[in-house]
Amino acid sequence: MAIHFLEKPNDVFVETEQGWHCLQGDKKGRWSGNNLEVQAVANMQGLPITLEAVNEAVKTVKISWYIRSEGQLQVLGDHWERSYGDLEWRGIVPERIMPWYFLTHDGSVTNGYGVLTGSNAFCYWQMDKESVTLTADVRNGNAGVRLEGRRLNVATIVEYQGGSGESSFNEARRFCKQMCAQPIMPSDPVYGGNNWYYAYGNSSHEQILSDSRFISSLASNAKNRPFMVIDDGWQLASGGGACKGGPWTGSPLFPDMAGLASDMKQFGVRPGIWCRPLMVSGDVPDEWVRFVTDDNDKVLDPSVPGALAYISKSIEQMSNWGYELIKHDFSTYDLLGKWGFQMKSDMNGQPHAFRDRSRTTAEITLDLYRTIAKASGSSIVIGCNTISHLAAGLFEIQRTGDDTSGKSWERTRYMGVNTLAFRMAQHGTFYSHDADCVGITEHVPWELNKEWLDLLAGSGTPLFVSVDPAIVTKEQELALRAAFELAARELPLGEPLDWMETTCPSRWLLNGAERSFNWNRKSLETLSLNDNHWWL
Repeated sequence: MAIHFLEKPNDVFVETEQGWHCLQGDKKGRWSGNNLEVQAVANMQGLPITLEAVNEAVKTVKISWYIRSEGQLQVLGDHWERSYGDLEWRGIVPERIMPWYFLTHDGSVTNGYGVLTGSNAFCYWQMDKESVTLTADVRNGNAGVRLEGRRLNVATIVEYQGGSGESSFNEARRFCKQMCAQPIMPSDPVYGGNNWYYAYGNSSHEQILSDSRFISSLASNAKNRPFMVIDDGWQLASGGGACKGGPWTGSPLFPDMAGLASDMKQFGVRPGIWCRPLMVSGDVPDEWVRFVTDDNDKVLDPSVPGALAYISKSIEQMSNWGYELIKHDFSTYDLLGKWGFQMKSDMNGQPHAFRDRSRTTAEITLDLYRTIAKASGSSIVIGCNTISHLAAGLFEIQRTGDDTSGKSWERTRYMGVNTLAFRMAQHGTFYSHDADCVGITEHVPWELNKEWLDLLAGSGTPLFVSVDPAIVTKEQELALRAAFELAARELPLGEPLDWMETTCPSRWLLNGAERSFNWNRKSLETLSLNDNHWWL
């Protein structure tokens, strides 16, 4: 079954701060009423949607097409930012929210429907047997956007018609490529270490040097050296794994950030660093602050030029120190007050608007991302807790799923495997797809973690391991060396062969060979009784 969105929509509704309005259409692709106008006229790119509002503050645009669905149909949607172990092919579920795009499969043909990356609204789809609806959230925080006559390019709708008998995975990749005209990727495969899943924010200059020596010793590739990423815990306001914000100036435990980066390079690793750009624990001008948390941390308003310049300067400083990878985190939560799994059809959880009411939240977010990308200079950028469809084409790497764990195998399995499989089509088409770390600790059974390590290493996607050198066994060290040897090379992209049958694929095509994984090899009796720390 094919749905043709480039044809004229059947219904167009606009929600303002005064309520909902049903607009009336004409033969030229315009819908108007109450000083509102929506245009939808197809061109070579797809179906661009524009919005004009002279006096009204607009919150939502809703567009519907009537369809007739026959037979069995499986549907796959995406997520707002990271995924949370819950992506899957399902039947038609009318209340299901599908951010950005969705795929359909009728047993033979896979089709795709979505919006181009970089849209100026938060867009999601819903489908039932009689209609398909696109909802574009154009709010400014919790309020309507004040366009004051400006024509807003809301989004451009695109569709992809697959071929009979083609692999659903390959068709998904082709559609993702269609949605993102200019993805950017690292020049070489990215791999190495990250200290979060064993240190959890408790670290020091000396400990990072120890980590760097160990990670370097595992890598034999002379041309593509591994990264060692310093996660949360280096900044002045850190402590106890609380993931605090700036100022990004180091701390008593990290007295010389530029010197540390230089020393790490001497040990044979490429330095990487973590930050939370929208949160500040120090003093900044009141007009830069959007709100203050219960812990008296200040969350910046990126619609304010001064706040954006402050963020730019912080990112630029990290690059100038010599950090070749910058991982920025928490921006979606700090902007919207919700995690992706909480958003559904209402992604905003903050009770206030931005200071600049003339732009949508999506436009403000894009401006923040462009600022970070420019300030990073030649450093690679990883977006973590960033909006997937807005980060595409701006950041080289996207953390595509919620955290794995160094304490809970079940969390790693649930989050990591699902993420790797169901967002694999975005690798190389949107960005480089990072499904998160292998946390090698005494809390996670090695024989299970080894499966996750092998899958990531052979998948053609970034591989990061989080491991305390003091507890590594000889067997683990040999496995890590082999994994790094693979991950340092360009490999064919791994394909989940049973992704239409399960949420946790176990059959994979890796480097031209089929491989099966047993995600529950160790009996439940031998797993930790506390293996339920879903937040770790």
